[in-house]
Amino acid sequence: MGLLELANLYQQGELSEMYAVAKQTNLTFDLVTVMGCCGLLAFAAAVWFFTRTRPVYLLNYHCFKPPASLQVTRDFFMQHSKNIGTFTEESLEFQRKVLARSGLGNETYLPPAIMSDPPTISMQAAREEADMVLFECVERALAKCGLGPRQIDILIVNCSLFNPTPSLTSMIINHFGMRSNIVSYNLSGMGCSAGLISISLAQELLQVHPGARALVVSTENITQNWYFGNTKSMLIANCLFRLGGAAMVLSNRRADRWRAKLELLHVVRTHMGQDAGHYGCVFQREDAEGRTGVYLSKDLMKIAGHALKANITTLGPLVLPLSEQILFFANLVARRFLGFRKSLRPYIPDFKLAFQHFCIHTGGRGVIDAIEEQLLLGEANARPSRETLYAYGNISSASIWYVLANIETKKGIRRGERVWQISFGSGFKCNSAVWKALRSTNEQHEAWVGTNVSDEEVVSAQLEKAKTAVASP
Repeated sequence: MGLLELANLYQQGELSEMYAVAKQTNLTFDLVTVMGCCGLLAFAAAVWFFTRTRPVYLLNYHCFKPPASLQVTRDFFMQHSKNIGTFTEESLEFQRKVLARSGLGNETYLPPAIMSDPPTISMQAAREEADMVLFECVERALAKCGLGPRQIDILIVNCSLFNPTPSLTSMIINHFGMRSNIVSYNLSGMGCSAGLISISLAQELLQVHPGARALVVSTENITQNWYFGNTKSMLIANCLFRLGGAAMVLSNRRADRWRAKLELLHVVRTHMGQDAGHYGCVFQREDAEGRTGVYLSKDLMKIAGHALKANITTLGPLVLPLSEQILFFANLVARRFLGFRKSLRPYIPDFKLAFQHFCIHTGGRGVIDAIEEQLLLGEANARPSRETLYAYGNISSASIWYVLANIETKKGIRRGERVWQISFGSGFKCNSAVWKALRSTNEQHEAWVGTNVSDEEVVSAQLEKAKTAVASP
């Protein structure tokens, strides 16, 4: 009997008559039981519907490829730095050595304001850099998904060091004429790990906004954050950070699953800011002469290792096969409680059993080296990140998307394979995202089509020249 029929019977008074008859017969228990069960089932269905975890799909994304006119060689970089006139000979020599050992290729990209002579450090120039990167990324990402700007329900932009008023999200909303009821967030000051923080925020918002699509944009602004002083620990950023950005379209609509590339399975965030050393290892400040820059501690790689260890301790049980978890636990018990701390080395789980693809943040050659070594990934799994560093440098929070684009373009991703994105950032933070491929793809991304870094001999020769690890998140 349907709910409408029950309602009609109730209004006509027939339901009460039926209950009275049933009460006088053996049908009483059955009728009351059936009605109670129907009520419980309806309640359970409502609870399930409103509390279920909604899927989060990555429909597509776009990585910004700067025009060839913004490509600079190492020689140009060094000559330009000399022409600026604020750097001492010692500082210039230091920058030359960092460039040679960084893992960056001979040609990377810088914004027009930094390349001009003298550099144009203004709010207008910084806005123009942001416009160039953000607008193309958004336009191309939406086009790949066949969506218009007004079909986006949630907008999240992260940029650590450039925070204008109105915000970067407002710039995008204004330029594309997005809806007035769009839910928007502008994240700042969260370093190179902010890209996955934005993905995490989008994931949480998509749990409470049914039938929604989210646009996440990750970038960093170089123009207003170039360092013109001579403190070595603050000069490294000039040598590593380069122009870039990426936009990603996410959805929780089950109808979008058929065209989605990836499904988000896990996001694990680790924040080590409770420790003073971790908190201050990447710090924006003034030098002795009052020039603003980003300080990088000499203990940075050690701190990054601590953060990575804490992060994978949480991530491991979510992704590793049971056999690896048992081996790890047995090793932990033996070293901690059975007196084998000195004689037994810590067991490193084989994450290659859980993932087929690895997207390591391109913070510097040292970052990639450390993760490859600590997690026993092997050269092949680290190569996409090395090639991204070589071609584009440290592109901050967007770097993991350039690495993913490299993998799709050069290797392809098969349905069912899993991808691990790892990022580091000031604070100090280490974040991980786990994705599962919903379909096979080998999209030829513009950022990698025709990029000469595909010549592996050139890349290998460049990497072999780097004897010292220099890194930055």
